[in-house]
Amino acid sequence: MLGIFSIVTTEILPIGLLTSIGSSFTISDGMAGLMMTMPGFLAALSAPLVTAATARIDRRLMLCVFMLLLALANFLAAAAPDYWLVLVSRVMVGITIGGFWSIGAGLADRLVPPEKVGRALSVIFSAVPLGSVLGVPVGTFIGDIAGWRTAFVVMGVLTVAILALLLAVMPPLPPTETTRLSVLAGLFRSTNTRYALALTFLIVLAHFGTYTYVTPFLEQVTHAGSRAITVFLLIYGAAGIAGNFLGSALVTRHPRTGFGTAAALLAAATLLLPVLGHSDTGAITLLIVWGIAYGAVPVSSQTWFAKAAPTAPEAASVLFTASFQATISLGALVGGAIVDRTSPSTVMTLGGITATLMVLTTLLHLTHRQTWPDTTHP
Repeated sequence: MLGIFSIVTTEILPIGLLTSIGSSFTISDGMAGLMMTMPGFLAALSAPLVTAATARIDRRLMLCVFMLLLALANFLAAAAPDYWLVLVSRVMVGITIGGFWSIGAGLADRLVPPEKVGRALSVIFSAVPLGSVLGVPVGTFIGDIAGWRTAFVVMGVLTVAILALLLAVMPPLPPTETTRLSVLAGLFRSTNTRYALALTFLIVLAHFGTYTYVTPFLEQVTHAGSRAITVFLLIYGAAGIAGNFLGSALVTRHPRTGFGTAAALLAAATLLLPVLGHSDTGAITLLIVWGIAYGAVPVSSQTWFAKAAPTAPEAASVLFTASFQATISLGALVGGAIVDRTSPSTVMTLGGITATLMVLTTLLHLTHRQTWPDTTHP
């Protein structure tokens, strides 16, 4: 959980420091935005390639290697005299995301008894909202008072501390399966895996195509000030933590219902924001609903992939990571293209429609009466 927390925080840290970094290197905001798009695409590529290449290596050792790489990436960004070195550090972040998340997210069943796997997954994925709630605001605060480079130094030191903890408390984890690329290709023959990919694509596209631009919406539509927006997003993040644990409890027993409910709530929040988001009360209420909804998404998606491929948990985790990260970058890019040509309200509406499509896809899966695991529907 701490490892993923450091990864999530490092990945989205530039959001709060974008303007400072851009002015430091005299580049446009769009060019600075490459710091956000690159890690997701690199993670999508590295998840299958790195995991397959290291399939015979102890998983504890690989987690430590990726934490070391993340620490080096943070220190490189902090010391970079030129912007291209910052982008090199973001490539290193992307490789870390793909490798660490693919391996770490699939280890819950090896670290706890079977009856506690659902709770363990919720603890692991609580790092996602925690990174947003605690990591980014604190990193932005440090950047404001001591410079953006100091924020990356602090993240580097934190990552080194987490590496020490992994070495101290994580037991040896020799590989129990060999995750070859052929194994990943074989998963596509499963109808449930294809549904998992489709559902993850739609819900993550809907979320990151809209949430990336929630600040412009709050500024232009709600007319909230910078301090109010900070409070709004903290409330959203707190709701996300609650949604993570509530969602994990539901999705462990009812994967379709849990995932579908999260998508329905996300669709309702984003569709209603242009209507009710003109007031502070309406915006806060819908952000709470949105936070609860998205808080359940990572654990729901990971659970769906795991149930679709129960005999290959690491391979399922690779597909989860690759699809999730690629869609994060795509969502941010698509949302940016739309908001530049229309308005934040239009982005919210289109995101809500996309989430609605995910709900309909879940219902379609129900009508096909799929079972877990899917071994009869090639």
